[in-house]
Order: sequence, then C-alpha cells, then structure tokens
Amino acid sequence: MLICDPNHSPLHILHEKLAADPARVVLRPFHLAWQSNVAEPSRAAQLAGDILAMNEDEAEAQLGLVWKDFSERHWQIGRIFDQRFAEVAEDLALEPAGISPVKRRLIGAYFCHEYSYAAAALMNPSVVPHPDQSGLASDQQRFIMSMRAVGEGHISSVAFREGIIGEGGDFTLWPQSGPAMAAVADDRHRLGEDGKVGVHRQPDSAISNSVLFPMTEAQRGGIEDLRLVPFVHDDGRTEYIGTYTAYSGQAIRSELLRTADFSSFSLEPLGGRAARHKGMALFPRKIGGRFRMIARQDGKNITILASDSLTDWDDEGQILMRPAFAWELVQMGNCGSPIECDEGWILLTHGVGAMRKYSLGAALLDRDDPTKLLARTTCPILSAAESDREGYVPNVVYTCGAMRVGDDLFIPYGISDSAIGFATTPIARLLASMS
Repeated sequence: MLICDPNHSPLHILHEKLAADPARVVLRPFHLAWQSNVAEPSRAAQLAGDILAMNEDEAEAQLGLVWKDFSERHWQIGRIFDQRFAEVAEDLALEPAGISPVKRRLIGAYFCHEYSYAAAALMNPSVVPHPDQSGLASDQQRFIMSMRAVGEGHISSVAFREGIIGEGGDFTLWPQSGPAMAAVADDRHRLGEDGKVGVHRQPDSAISNSVLFPMTEAQRGGIEDLRLVPFVHDDGRTEYIGTYTAYSGQAIRSELLRTADFSSFSLEPLGGRAARHKGMALFPRKIGGRFRMIARQDGKNITILASDSLTDWDDEGQILMRPAFAWELVQMGNCGSPIECDEGWILLTHGVGAMRKYSLGAALLDRDDPTKLLARTTCPILSAAESDREGYVPNVVYTCGAMRVGDDLFIPYGISDSAIGFATTPIARLLASMS
C-alpha cells in the first residue's frame, strides 16, 4: 500500500502570501437595474432629470462633496466621470451642449460606484515572463502574475501583479503604488454580442493596478481561472494567451484572452465541443503542426486535444491520465499549461481525494508526442496543511500555471480559494520525484 508523507515534497514553500484586500477598489458603472413597467420616463432618466433640475450652486456643492470623498481614492476621477456622463447622455438622448461641465460630472458621479474587486478572495494564479526583461541580472526574470479576484456578489475578475524572481526563489512583488483601475471596452456597443470584444488598460494605469472585469453576457457571473502562457507562433512572434472559464450565472464555456503587451486585450469565445467544458490549458507552441490543449472533458480524467485552429476545438480528445492514487480518485485536472524542458513537457496536475481535499501533482509528457505519458508523481507535491487548510473553500491548493526560471520552477498557488502562496522547486528534483 502506498502511504504518502506530506512532509516529503520536492517543493520549497516561500513565506510571502497575498490575501484578499477590501481596500482595493475601482470605479465601475452603476446601473439602475429595476424600473416599474409603467414608469415613464425610466428611473435613470428621472435621476438625470433631478440632477439637471438643481441650480448651479447646489450642483457645484454636491460635486464638491463627491470630490472630497473620492478624489484621493482614485486617479483621473474627473475624466472617468466625464466618460461615464458621455455614455449616459448617449443612452438617455441628453444634449451635452446644454448641460454645464459641473452637472455633466455630477451626472457621471451618480452613475458610478466603488467596487471592491478583491474583498472576498485572491486565488488561482498563473505566471508568465514579462514582455520587458531589460536591466536585469543574468539570473533574474521579470514576471507578470494573473490572479482570480473575487468581490461583491462573488463576481470573479482578473487582476495582475508584476515582480522579479531569481534562481533559488529570491523574488519581489512590485508594490501596487496607485489606485486600481478597471480596463475599459474598446467599443461598448459590441458588449451585447456573443463574440470577440476588445478591452484596454486605462491611461497611466500600471499592469499591477489594472483589473479585467466581465464584459459580455456570457461572462456576467465572472471570468475565472485564467491560465496564461507565452505562445510562440510559427513566425517566431510571442503572444500571451490565456484560457479561462466564462460564467454567465447559469452556464459555463471556455474562452480565450490574447495580448501582445498587457495594454490591450481581446476576449473571445472558443468554438467546438471541447469548449463546453472548463479547465483548458494551451501548450506554448504547436506540436506536429497542430495546436495542443490539456483539458478535462468528462469531469474526472485529464484529456489531450489537438486542433488546426486556435479558436475552434471540436475534438473529444484522448485520455492522457486517469486517477490512480488515493489522493486523486475523485477527479484530476491540469494546473496550467505544460512547461518545456530537455526531458519533455512538465504538466502540473491537481487531484481530489477524500473529504474533497485538493493536492498538486506533476507528470512528464513526451516532447515530440505529448499523448505519451512518461512519468507521474505517485504522491502529492503539495497538499493543504495547517493554516493553508482554512479559507472560503477549505482543504484546497490550486494553481493555474507555473514559470520556468533557469533550472527551477516558480509556482504561485491558490490557498483554499482565499489567498495566494508561492513555491519553487529545482526541475531535476521534481523529475526525480516521478516514476
């Protein structure tokens, strides 16, 4: 009988942790969701009318109160209020030329609200090399980490942190030196369409202060568990691509985030039978002339998919790994995109065992034919223990992607759907733990 020792792991756990932070707030559009069937005009139109009915002195005094309360909590608050007014004016057919600048901003303020995007949890990170690697020592690497941030209403969004790591696990997260700002749609009129949408970071907003919120109806309940990978195209161009789960509040589907610079992003649904499921992870390059994806199509086993199209995955795939050990008997899944090394592809996995306890494992796939499983860990490389057991969903450790740093792996991981921890391991040591 195989008995795993939880204290025997190839991973080195770092002391740094990231936790939920209700002080991280962004300005978001406020929508009046309810209106009577007989109300004429709409509640939004009534509100705008009440503001327009104020005399200028009253409007200026009210805007002054807003400014006093919120201007130090947000950058470019005046510009945001102006943008929001322009949207409201278009929707309500207001004539901006006849409205004073003070009332325009006040209307914009009434149709905004603060949203604490990470008040409930930070979890399920992935990490990729930063597009800018200038000015670093030879053993250092700059990185961007994505995180699933959960706020009011359990709505999930995507937040980012930047940092620097060296071999051996010496790493630093850059401080979030300014207020958070929500990315905005390139064209808000396309958000009702069930297709590709473009979004961009706000001017002067650093990557570490930017948040990607759900944009479409299919994403309304959240965008979850982004698995980022630096994908190298046939022409040598690197594009950062991430698969994530779009949740409408009733249904899920897999979608794709694409960016070249973390300034502008595209969000688009994946097509095909495989996209009906969650937890897809893209290989960082084509293999044998085809795109490859790790997935879980039956809710239990790890599957590998192939496609001639990056966005169409009409493939049931083939089973790559089945649960074999006590700690993974309930189900298995990937923990991010495979990582290439001389020996093959390292695939981080998760397994669910008794009492719905999540643990991390790893496997090695053939470099030329990743349908071939060469080795796997028989025991977890990381399980929830001690303080890491406590959280919104207890007894869970989970990651959406690691990064190679020289001869090491850097693994940020979610702790009980509440916080983020960090670990490193020499690749050789991880491979030696497989059989």
